[in-house]
Amino acid sequence: MTFLKKQSIKQTASKTADHSVSNNQITEGVIWKQLLIFFFPIVIGTFFQQIYNTADSIVVGRFVGKEALAAVGGSVNQIVNLVVEVFVGLTSGASVIVAQFYGAKDKKNLNKTLHTSYAFGIVTGFVVAVVGLLVTNTVLELMKTPQELMADSRLYLHIYFCGMIFNIIYNMGASILRAVGDSRRPLYVLMVTCGLNIVLDILLVVIFRLGVMGVAIATVSCQGISSILVTAMLMKEHPLFQLKLREIRFYRVSLNSVLRIGIPAALEATMYTIANLIIQVFVNELGTDTVAAWGTFAKIDAVYWMVVNAFGISITTFVGQNYGAGKVKRMRKSVGICLGMSYAGAILVSGALYALAGPLYRLFTTDENVVRIGVDMMHFLLPSYFMYVVIGILSGALRGAGRVLVPMLLTCGGVCLIRIVWMFGVFPGHPGINTIMLSYPVSWGITAVLFIIYYFRKFPKVKNVQE
Repeated sequence: MTFLKKQSIKQTASKTADHSVSNNQITEGVIWKQLLIFFFPIVIGTFFQQIYNTADSIVVGRFVGKEALAAVGGSVNQIVNLVVEVFVGLTSGASVIVAQFYGAKDKKNLNKTLHTSYAFGIVTGFVVAVVGLLVTNTVLELMKTPQELMADSRLYLHIYFCGMIFNIIYNMGASILRAVGDSRRPLYVLMVTCGLNIVLDILLVVIFRLGVMGVAIATVSCQGISSILVTAMLMKEHPLFQLKLREIRFYRVSLNSVLRIGIPAALEATMYTIANLIIQVFVNELGTDTVAAWGTFAKIDAVYWMVVNAFGISITTFVGQNYGAGKVKRMRKSVGICLGMSYAGAILVSGALYALAGPLYRLFTTDENVVRIGVDMMHFLLPSYFMYVVIGILSGALRGAGRVLVPMLLTCGGVCLIRIVWMFGVFPGHPGINTIMLSYPVSWGITAVLFIIYYFRKFPKVKNVQE
């Protein structure tokens, strides 16, 4: 059940509407145009985020060595992804509730949700930092991280966790800005910090020769700056909301609403990453070259995921605001349009990555064996990537409408558990990287079918909601 009840949506909108606010184009404008207007800043921002991350790998791969590349891109990458994805999932709870209140023009509850979300980000940032520092070594050992990679992996994670609060605050702030239709300013933040990160990588690794430590310091420093910038943006006067530092606190009803949406999304992200962590364990058994190739693949194919995920974020905000405004017919139409655009973008990007696999790998390393393994990986997996589009878009749409529990269960069972069962059931009899990779299209195909069935049965219908 969504936080905004069907009846209260119309009442809230009529009672609290601020007529000083210009027409909301997400609820009023041409659907495909508004989706693209919202999408492009997100995808460009994600591109800069990827450059932000990729710069680390390129610098250590070229100037430190393949062991450092494997350390940054192997177990470390999976652990960082786990932590980040969990809190991106939690921030999605804030973004959905904010989008619904913004669509309904409910200023009071919008501001309560804003300040509660920030309080939650600050507290969890400290908690995660402490826990992360305590369990780093144990987790790396459980993942069977090669011994020659342990020291660098441990060092990177310790520095990363020390700056965890910055990462969480930025993601929370950026998520809130996107929820109200502002996808441009988070882009500006990423553009600034991306450039700074590259400069710091070169300065600390190439000039001062700090190795993996330099990369970690550069990353945390830029995350700190990004959190300050996005917070400052939310503190600027807005007709419906404004962040005030002295008002950052927990409002029980708002916290419950955010967690009701955010926890299932976080669990979904957690299961995704746990499945990938388990896969990383099996990859680690195949040697340093394969670990380096696998970690680099994750950097390269992120270009594909940033397109699909940007459409997923776009449809979540689009559905959330239109649901809050009571415009369910428009909401349903937008899902079909978004699916079509997502497929077009996904096919274009995956085709380009397939064709450019070799040159892309050589950006990261000069080791020809790593390049060969990596190119084989890309040519094996990329043709199946189109299957994920349905999962990404339909789960985003359902989340925007407040339906999160069943999609979470579908994803956890259809994607994550199938991969885990596959690794423990199939891999021992057929060891090798191809067996590992095959788990992806198998799990995507099954889950996509389940999402299609659930969407057509349970997505809010026009007849059920007053237009």
